[in-house]
Amino acid sequence: MKIFFSVGEPSGDLHGANLIRQLKAREPGVEIVGYGGPKMAEAGCHLHADLTQLAVMWFLRALVNIHKFLHLAARADRYFAKARPDAVVLIDYPGFNWWIARRAKAHNIPVFYYTPPQIWAWASWRVRKMRRFVDHVLCSLPFEEKWFREHGCNATFVGHPYFDEVRSQQLDAAFVDRLTCDSRPLVTILPGSRTQEVTLNFPWLLRAASLVHRQFSQVRFAVAGFKPHQADLARSTIEEHAKKTGERMEIEVYTGRTAELIHAATCCMAVSGSVSLELLYHTKPTVVLYWISRLAYFVQTFFRRVKYITLVNLLSTDELFPSDIAPFDPNQPDAHRVLFPEYLTFEDKSAQIAAHVLEWLRNVSARQARIVDLRALRARVAAGGASSAAADYVLAAIARGQKLAHRTPRPHFQPGSSAERSAA
Repeated sequence: MKIFFSVGEPSGDLHGANLIRQLKAREPGVEIVGYGGPKMAEAGCHLHADLTQLAVMWFLRALVNIHKFLHLAARADRYFAKARPDAVVLIDYPGFNWWIARRAKAHNIPVFYYTPPQIWAWASWRVRKMRRFVDHVLCSLPFEEKWFREHGCNATFVGHPYFDEVRSQQLDAAFVDRLTCDSRPLVTILPGSRTQEVTLNFPWLLRAASLVHRQFSQVRFAVAGFKPHQADLARSTIEEHAKKTGERMEIEVYTGRTAELIHAATCCMAVSGSVSLELLYHTKPTVVLYWISRLAYFVQTFFRRVKYITLVNLLSTDELFPSDIAPFDPNQPDAHRVLFPEYLTFEDKSAQIAAHVLEWLRNVSARQARIVDLRALRARVAAGGASSAAADYVLAAIARGQKLAHRTPRPHFQPGSSAERSAA
């Protein structure tokens, strides 16, 4: 048995590695090949290319690398024609993975989308691609299965693989003890897993940290760098800030210590991403930033269909698609119910970010109330087992010989779905 993976994000590399381990535990002879990252290689995937090196955002940056993506897509197409893998597994990374799905379907190879892109939030018309090129959507969020099925896709909820990772983490107890033996509060800053995110967001988070420090001088800060060069970028930004302002904050930068830094924190500031699920698991009060250019902000207003961008807030909201989808405002009537205050913005929101942190540092009862709410949500949604459930599903589907492209005309619809009715 041979399965081809296509994974382009650092978080997807982690989820792919966990899925590969589960597949190999059930089917020791399975051969895993394709595009991914170093964690997948460690798990036993024969990488044709490290796609995580091309984790880019926004159209223009993708366009600059278009020749690389075209080369990799053509290479995959040749591999599908020659090697005939039993299945293709895609993880997030929709821009490139649509190309891979299209080529796999052209060769009648079944396609599984594990942790599918959040098209229900940003560009719902892309569900047509999901119907046409993907045979099995393995959903990571509880409400996704219903949404995809209503739009004509064969979807199954397996759970979010991030919870598998955090539940299996072994913290460095000595490092955590060193952080927590100091009685002063610790604010952990999580500037994102992409270099582009760090470049755009960390200066604003650092400015917010400065505002906090001016009003709460005994606070400590720690930055969780995802990669060494990103940690170096954070250090240089901190040094430039100190030279410019003359301010010296107690702020340390670490690499590969995200779990420990979250666990030891009093509260956190973070860039929006799947790390919010790790913050939920550790029940850490957190304020979220996602800073983009003015042009990107304008463009996203045409695509976004939900009010919140943070997964934790989407999991806790009563209405996924409200009529009011204006970004979070700390003055909105239900602001106190939003578990992670979030700022999708092109403006300076450092003062608002600092205000949330200061409240949690000064008001113990407010901080504890937020922790209680996070614990309640964690109890509902943070069960593990996504990687195991996905592995069982993929292997069972392959064993049954479900090659839907042979039997179902495209675009295919679930019987009785709204997509089927609209097509009629």
